[in-house]
Amino acid sequence: MSRLICIIIGYVFGLFQTAFFYGKAHGIDIREHGSGNSGTTNALRVLGTKAGLIVLLGDCFKCILAVIVCRLIFGESHADMIYLLCIYTAAGAILGHNFPFYMGFKGGKGIAATAGLILSFHPWFIPVGVVLFFGAFFITHYVSLGSLLVYVGFVTQLIIFGQNGFFDMEQSLLTEMYIVAILLAIMAFWKHRENIKRLLRDEERKTYLTKKNKQ
Repeated sequence: MSRLICIIIGYVFGLFQTAFFYGKAHGIDIREHGSGNSGTTNALRVLGTKAGLIVLLGDCFKCILAVIVCRLIFGESHADMIYLLCIYTAAGAILGHNFPFYMGFKGGKGIAATAGLILSFHPWFIPVGVVLFFGAFFITHYVSLGSLLVYVGFVTQLIIFGQNGFFDMEQSLLTEMYIVAILLAIMAFWKHRENIKRLLRDEERKTYLTKKNKQ
């Protein structure tokens, strides 16, 4: 039951579509411009760097807030599995972001919300995520590549840490946590399937932190 509650908590927080609301405040429906995606990258390309940063922070912090609520509710009563419950909460937030019911289940791709997962999960996971994303981004200017590398790094680090006793959880709970993380990674790769095709064809659009993105 605690797992379901965490997913619901996360989903409710994830429903706040920062790009959609920011676009509406500026007189446009972000879904009708650029890639049609309600996320950070499209907001950056369509509305500029300031908008991209605001959307990134909004989508990131909605996941962080959801995880904080999870910790406040279950931190003491479920201390032996709190990391697992945090993963479930973050998964709910990512699902809410990717599939908001009031937008016909068409939202973003969940990467900014995933950043919120990493930031709120444990400080030791932050450096790897930062290096993988920004390293790939500043070298190639492909947001999609950096985003997917973040998931590969997170799942790999999660399993390594887990199997070395970092989370102090029994193996069955660790395995469950790995499965949830792997499913999130699979969903991210699926949401980026067109980006992956373009990367393989060397046709992926590059993103810059400048007005070069303006369409």
